[in-house]
Amino acid sequence: MKKLFIAAMLFIGIASFAQDADQNPSREPRERMTPEQRNEKQLKKLTTELNLDASQQAQVKQLLADRSAKAEKFREARKDKKDSSTKPTAEEKAAFKKQMEDEVAANDAKMKSILKADQYTKWKALQEEKKDKAREKMSEHRKDKI
Repeated sequence: MKKLFIAAMLFIGIASFAQDADQNPSREPRERMTPEQRNEKQLKKLTTELNLDASQQAQVKQLLADRSAKAEKFREARKDKKDSSTKPTAEEKAAFKKQMEDEVAANDAKMKSILKADQYTKWKALQEEKKDKAREKMSEHRKDKI
């Protein structure tokens, strides 16, 4: 009887701590937005944060559309390479990294030409905040995996 009771308590203890990914209440599934919806959301946020005027909004909207189209093209190329199950060489990785850095620099230069000086500095600060949050999330994610 004592062994049965201990076994039942052990089973209940294990079952109560087992977590299913679908039942995690802290993470609600997000609805997928189209690239256009993401661009509109980002444009609205930038408009409120940076006080963009109408001409700046039009230019930023075009820039966001171009950037998302390029990102989709990169994503597709990367997916094709991943599906072929051949790992990229160190040179290919370095070339891809250089290409991405060039894209970021070009985007930065375009934003600098669109925005006023004070708006640009605020935008750069927002970018840094975004990077810091991403780093925090990544480090938390790595800690959770350990």
